[in-house]
Amino acid sequence: MAVPEAVPGANGTAGVEITRMSFDDFLAVGPRGLYEADRPVVIKLPADVQGLGRDEVAARLAEMTVTLFTEPGDKNHPGRWETRDIKLREFFADERHLTSTDTWHRVVSNIRSSPADVNAVIGFDAEEFFGYGDSLYAANLWISHRGVFTKNHFDEFENFNIALEGRKRFIIAPPGVRAYYPRSVLRGLGDKSNVVDLDDVDLSRYPRLAAKLAQRRDFVLEPGHMLYLPLGWWHQAESLDELNINVNFWLKSKKILRRPHVLGVALYTYAYRRLKGVYSYKPTEGNSR
Repeated sequence: MAVPEAVPGANGTAGVEITRMSFDDFLAVGPRGLYEADRPVVIKLPADVQGLGRDEVAARLAEMTVTLFTEPGDKNHPGRWETRDIKLREFFADERHLTSTDTWHRVVSNIRSSPADVNAVIGFDAEEFFGYGDSLYAANLWISHRGVFTKNHFDEFENFNIALEGRKRFIIAPPGVRAYYPRSVLRGLGDKSNVVDLDDVDLSRYPRLAAKLAQRRDFVLEPGHMLYLPLGWWHQAESLDELNINVNFWLKSKKILRRPHVLGVALYTYAYRRLKGVYSYKPTEGNSR
């Protein structure tokens, strides 16, 4: 069934093995089997599954509304990103969105309300594949350029991330609360860690994190592969190529009831962001038509 592969950890040390699974093995286990196992898995999609590349995405979804994130190109920048809604064609038309080194740009749009676009972009029938029904929270199209970094955080959803173009480096670490030195829940940042980069940890300042670092997974997600990232697991990601296109599916799961910290943070931060008018992590629903 699953075939584990050893991968190097941060700073060249040996990391915990990341499980790699064939598409047929995934079909045998199913999404809920992965939920129960509660371990990250990389699944190789079949050769005949051909998702869209940049030119096809740009042409098909040109008029779709996307949310543009803009932030300083600094992993330690303490502030929030700025967001505004634009058309996807505007993103591709501005060279700075794809080449800037001192400012990070990325766009996201929740395209779940247009299943034809979802299926065309990823190259297969998502509903049939996942059988998600009412559990689908978002089907997000993400586009970013080389160097764009997502700081260490957790999600309150089961997450399937498909790489269509470009590679992304992920570092993933098991669930926990105090060991990760979470940021202020009262400021709507409880899903984020004060340790923004698991590749660069001052253990004299954050000693409780040492045990979790020994269990991290450090690997590169390649095009044609899909990552299953369990609910509540801490993770960060960095775009490695000129252009990265990913589609990820956030799926609601009762597993959140077994992780009260994740549930509490999710409810509070949702209310906080609604009150403050802060981007709510439920991306603008885009439709190309």
